Formats: sequence, C-alpha cells, structure tokens
Amino acid sequence: MLEVDREQVLAYRIAAHGLHRDETDPAAAAVFDLGLQDSVRDTALLGLAARIDGEITPSVWDDGRFVLAWTHRGAPHFHRRAELDAIRAALVPLDEKDAMARILWQRKQVEDAGMSATDALFTAAKAIREVVTGAQTKGAVSGAVTKLIPEGLSYACRGCGVVHIYEQLMRVASIHAGVRLEPGATPATLAPLEKRGRLKTSPDVEAAKRVVEGYLRINGPASPGDAAAYVGTTRGGVDAMWPDGLAEVRVDGKKAFLPEDRVPLLEKPPEPDVVRLLPPLDPFVQARDRAVLVPDKARQKEVWKILGSPGALLADGEIAGVWRAKASGKKRLDFTVTSFDALRPTVRKAAEAEAARVAAAREFPDHRVTFS
Repeated sequence: MLEVDREQVLAYRIAAHGLHRDETDPAAAAVFDLGLQDSVRDTALLGLAARIDGEITPSVWDDGRFVLAWTHRGAPHFHRRAELDAIRAALVPLDEKDAMARILWQRKQVEDAGMSATDALFTAAKAIREVVTGAQTKGAVSGAVTKLIPEGLSYACRGCGVVHIYEQLMRVASIHAGVRLEPGATPATLAPLEKRGRLKTSPDVEAAKRVVEGYLRINGPASPGDAAAYVGTTRGGVDAMWPDGLAEVRVDGKKAFLPEDRVPLLEKPPEPDVVRLLPPLDPFVQARDRAVLVPDKARQKEVWKILGSPGALLADGEIAGVWRAKASGKKRLDFTVTSFDALRPTVRKAAEAEAARVAAAREFPDHRVTFS
C-alpha cells in the first residue's frame, strides 16, 4: 500500500486543481468537473483566475458555457452548462436519511409538515417550478412559493415580518425545479433553465458516485467521512455512492482513498512551487480534512473563520497565510497579506503579481499590497 505524508498530498492536490496554471481555456479547468462555488463576492472568478493562464474577467460567465445554480449542499456553484443535468440527477436523495441530511432539518419540523423529508423536497421543487417562469428575486419567489406549500415547510421571519419557505429547503429544491441563479445579481435572482426537462425524483446512484469520485479526484486522498461532509449527506449515506476503481493509500498512517488512475500523480507530483492568492471558499480550501491542509489549530482558525473568512495565501506547497482586499474608491484595490512565517523575497514578489491579477479580474485599474 502506498504511504504518503501531507506534503506529498498537498503537492498532488495543487496539481489536480490545476494551480500550476497549465490551462488556457476556462471550461477545461478541472474544478468544473465538480463545480466552482461562488458564495462570496467574485469567489468563482478569482478561483478561476488562480488556475487559468490568461486574462479572466467577469465576462467569462457570459459565453454560454457556464450556469450558476444552488447545487452541492445548497451552495451556489458554477457548472459547465452541458453537465448540469448530470449534477441535478446526482442531487436526488438516495433515501430518506440522505434527504434529511441535505435539507438540514430537525425531524420535528418534518413531522410538523406531515410528510417525509423526501416529499418535502419535491413538494417545494414543484412549487418553485410553478412560480419561477421568468427572472425574479429570491424574496419574491419565497413569498409566492410559501403560499403553495404546507405551513410546516415555512417559518415566520421576525426581521421582515413575512413568512418564508425554509432557506435550505428552497436552495436544495431549486435545482430539481429546473431553476438557476443570475450571475452577479444583487439581490439573488432566480430564473428558469432554458431546458428545464421534467421533474426527476428517482435516485441515480451512478450520478451520485461521480460526484464523490470528483471530490476524491481533486481533494484526495480522502476518507469516506470527508466525502460525506462535502456532499452534505451522512457518513453511512456516502457508502451507497462510494465509487468503484479506488486505490487505498495511507496519509501519515491514516486510511484514505483516491481514484486508481490518479495514483501515478500522487506518487510523483510536480514540485508545488507556485504562489497563489486563493479566494475564500476556493475548492482547494473546501477539502474537509483541514488538519492536512493546515495542521496548526491556531492557524486553522485564521483560515476558516466562522464569519468573514479571508482568502488563503498558497506558497511552496503550503497555506502560508491569509489575505484580504478592500476597495479604495472605484479604482484601487488594497490588499493586506498576513503570513504565518516570514516570506522569502521571491514569494513576496510573486504574491504581489497575484494581487495584480486579482485586481485585474475584479476590474480595478490599480492596487496596493501591504504585508504583515
């Protein structure tokens, strides 16, 4: 059995994520095999800029090859448009426990609605499908959908004095309703997919397996528990979607898995001599084994803050610090890069070049970098 340490795993993941920046076509980026999350301002855009050799600007989402939707764990992700049907099939719960985990409900709430979690999911999907016939804000959709669903599927919001469908239920049901999100829209705006197809409620185990395999391909070697956390299901539930053709390896003595065809890359990954400013929630930091990414617990708290997570400085195969950016007027983006240890001059220079790339992607003509 192959045994590797965390440094070798990180070198593998840097290559598997395309962070050596070998691709020139955005649609060819390996992260789209799974999906590129876009939960924070320009997260997906900057994640793409970290991986693609060439200019990346917001217009990349306008070429028709990508679509934004609430998918994995109910979070917004960009996907290749041609692959969205497969993603939607993978997100149909395999059983009731899987449905309950994806909706994040307490059992009492489901019982109060008088239905199973699976029924609640597809009842919401049917209502959303009926309401969203054109572009509408999330608030407008929520208000209209609430009138069509059982009372137990909604709650009274004290802040706005309106009854809303449960947030997570709306998010996980929308993709099954054939609904997407408008990129860059504020407030969040929903719209029907161009080819909605029929509402599919039958589980597709093979499609679910491909999602787990996709996670292991870019964030492996990893454990079943890691994959379950990414998918948003139970540890037991991921067993039913566990793919074939995996190799078992040991990472610092712990059992982990990787697609067999990726073992050669794990054995001899390229030197991880890259410097990148990864945005918050980048797929690289979405790996669930945080102790592999950042062993020190104090540093983990800096990288994954409960509120307002910063970006991550990737340097020489490690997460070497964090960064934040703040607009100074409309023309300049000011960066603060906080390193965990002293940075070599070449790393500082490379980080400055990456900051320029981030500023250009966000269409700021000027930028300033401060190291701390």
